[in-house]
Amino acid sequence: MNKQQIFAQDEQHYVPVFARYPIVLSHGEGPYVYDTEGKKYLDFLAGIAVNVLGHAHPKLVAAIAEQAGKIIHCSNLYYTEQQATLAATLTKLAGMDKVFFANSGAEANEGAIKLARKYGKTLNADRVEIITAENSFHGRTYATLTATAQPKYQKGYEPLPGGFRYVPFNDLAALKSMVSEKTCAILLEPIQGEGGINIPDDGYLQAVRQLCDESGALLIFDEIQTGMGRTGKLFAYQYFGVKPDIVTVAKGLGGGVPIGAFLASDKVAAAFHAGDHGSTFGGNPLACAAANAVLSVIAEEDLGANADRMGAYMITELCKLQNKYPRLIHEVRGKGLMIGMQLSRPGREIVNRCLEEGFIINCTAGDILRFVPPLTIKQAHIDELIANLDKVFAEFS
Repeated sequence: MNKQQIFAQDEQHYVPVFARYPIVLSHGEGPYVYDTEGKKYLDFLAGIAVNVLGHAHPKLVAAIAEQAGKIIHCSNLYYTEQQATLAATLTKLAGMDKVFFANSGAEANEGAIKLARKYGKTLNADRVEIITAENSFHGRTYATLTATAQPKYQKGYEPLPGGFRYVPFNDLAALKSMVSEKTCAILLEPIQGEGGINIPDDGYLQAVRQLCDESGALLIFDEIQTGMGRTGKLFAYQYFGVKPDIVTVAKGLGGGVPIGAFLASDKVAAAFHAGDHGSTFGGNPLACAAANAVLSVIAEEDLGANADRMGAYMITELCKLQNKYPRLIHEVRGKGLMIGMQLSRPGREIVNRCLEEGFIINCTAGDILRFVPPLTIKQAHIDELIANLDKVFAEFS
């Protein structure tokens, strides 16, 4: 099929929930993807922080192919070496005791919410409330949609589940005033992703940890977007020096193969018993083989350190553009290779122009350009992007 035929077929048969861009991607290699017409794009979105190894990384491809030739799926009623290996590796790297594997970030957060509520009820039958932050994003299932304190995602789906309360991100006083004997958990992204790459103030997460310790509430970190080396550490909480009671991961964990997980301490995980939670596909051998390969490559190629170096370089170069176009660019912020550029105008048209020029970026929260490239990105790739942004920004200034 040609491009127009694919567009027509999609429009006829696919539920129209995505505002798609008018290209059809066919394959990728490293930080580049190609469309069906042979055009090459430098990918600074990476499947929205998913393709941490870039595209078609040989070790990930080999691991998936080898596992597919053995066994792709079996029920979680049985053991597999791939899942056991991943559980041991991930818990050790996270400094946690137990893990449960799901298929997505939303499912990982859903499981974390269930576990927190179950644990809370072991202390007090009324201890069921979960506090989340405004401008957060935790998923699109009913519980995670409700946890996502953005009305635009909730509109039309009422009535929403109860037991969730919201406070402004970075506002410790507001959080303290909200915590009560009914609070079972505080759920936060260490850095807000969809909300606009919002970074906590110095000491904020440490103070939240102390508040949880004093009140008996659990601290849950949603590391769906920040995890897997994105901020320069495997988990962002390692960067901030704060350890949660539960942490969720997904996106980059499988390098593009769907897998998510929540990890917890033994004390908290003990609230779950046989039959309390489950997943048909979660942690199947194929997904776990992919995740094992991703973690191996991240360590072997020291991709966290590369994210730290390349992120610092990219922020410096973006700040130079801010100085050049002060009326267009309001702020540059980020950690590692999770970077946002806040504009003084909506960003969609700029994203479109970059796509026309062969660069894939993204706009979130209306006016914030988001850059979450593969962790394998090199300085030369960043220089390509900066030169293109300079050209595009000149058109909008």
